[in-house]
Amino acid sequence: MTLAAQRILYCTSEIYPLVKTGGLGDVAASLSCALQQLGHDVHVVLPAYRSLLQQFKTQPTRILRTTVRGYSVELLRTSLPGSRVPVLLVDCPTLYDRPGTPYHDEHGHDWKDNAERFALYNHVAALLADDQLDLDWRADIVHANDWQTGLIPVLLRNTAQRPAMLFTIHNLAYQGFFDRKTFDALHLDAELWHHDVLEFHNGFTFMKGGLVFADRINTVSPSYAQEIQTAQFGQGLEGLLQQRRTHLSGILNGIDTRVWNPATDNHIAHAYHYNELHHRRINKHALQARFNLPITDGAIVLGLVSRLVDQKGIDLVIAAIEQSLSATWQWVVLGNGDKRHETRLQELAKTYPDRVGVQIGYDEAMAHRIEAGADVFVMPSRFEPCGLNQMYSQHYGAVPIVSPVGGLRDTVVDATPTTLANQSATGIVMTEVSTAGLLAALRRAQTLFENNARWQQLQRTGMQQDFSWKHRAEEYLALYTLVLQDRMQ
Repeated sequence: MTLAAQRILYCTSEIYPLVKTGGLGDVAASLSCALQQLGHDVHVVLPAYRSLLQQFKTQPTRILRTTVRGYSVELLRTSLPGSRVPVLLVDCPTLYDRPGTPYHDEHGHDWKDNAERFALYNHVAALLADDQLDLDWRADIVHANDWQTGLIPVLLRNTAQRPAMLFTIHNLAYQGFFDRKTFDALHLDAELWHHDVLEFHNGFTFMKGGLVFADRINTVSPSYAQEIQTAQFGQGLEGLLQQRRTHLSGILNGIDTRVWNPATDNHIAHAYHYNELHHRRINKHALQARFNLPITDGAIVLGLVSRLVDQKGIDLVIAAIEQSLSATWQWVVLGNGDKRHETRLQELAKTYPDRVGVQIGYDEAMAHRIEAGADVFVMPSRFEPCGLNQMYSQHYGAVPIVSPVGGLRDTVVDATPTTLANQSATGIVMTEVSTAGLLAALRRAQTLFENNARWQQLQRTGMQQDFSWKHRAEEYLALYTLVLQDRMQ
């Protein structure tokens, strides 16, 4: 069934390249562009953070000024760079004209008024969806993403011409939890303070708003959609998710192959194709040189681009580094996060400069160079809703080592005797999420690496996988059809 052209309001707290702290920014950009290319009228709405506005040489068009929740608000209009996708920016300097990230101050602490900041954004998005700002545009579908948009379905729940609503969970661990005092300060309806609605462990979460009131819920991989219905991964919301299981599904994220393409990537030392693997050697040597590691083909370069937090298994990586410094393995780490992990990694790089290279912070160009130059890409996450780097790494010929969870399990085919023989293997899946499990996977990689023909076959198979957004966007259109049908019932 082909979905007729729909007006879609895509609600997100970040979108690449305007603002990005993680995978959500990449997904928002890629999916909104793909939906437009399939003929739909997509508008993206997000807050006008200081860092976002500073990128424009010419300021976005100001299309209206109004007052919402007592705040003076202007709505700005621009387009997503490199596309024709309209982007609407909620400009409220009182709440968004600040240093730091969308969620944290320059010291890495949550903004104390995050509830107010994102509640205002949610109110404006709801007004836009319902054409209450007189822009002559009403959404057929509202697609809300993660806790920062969780109140939009709540605010639209009693609207006379309510749009169909889809809520996507990108990471259930971040729920937007606040206390009762904050609930009262937001002037939310008293009936919402109930365990069947927003109340959660003597506080409330924005996330529950989306889970309770959206017509459909999805998350970013089929395995994660199943995992979050269990106590191990459900973050206390597994009961609600079990109740809504008939309206809960998983769609894998895709990758933007215009941005992530080793054949056209301007960030890397030498472009290459899957049948030109010999050119990866140039990128490997460039990466080794950048981190002052010995330039040698014999060492396996193990790459990691990640938030340095326990969810991502960084403690396992540190333990593996400490226990493998005698091996011919070179580690290259890019990321930031938990200060204790940052400090320990920097200590290891200082003590073992010929084995460990570390760059704290996020650097888009360096992320590309690691994918192009590393032999192996390491992702030992304790949970991973989808993950993008394991797809980037396959696309770039960096063999991924991943834990057996969520989207990692859904996108990497483990190198077993059978899959190696039939040439379907694309990486290595750990048997368990532990230091021992990671070390065992690294030793498997070492054995495969020593067989050049088999290793190159593993790389080529990964590079030929189709992780593009076209197919994912078509899956979302099928889900939108279900959402619209639910709305009509």
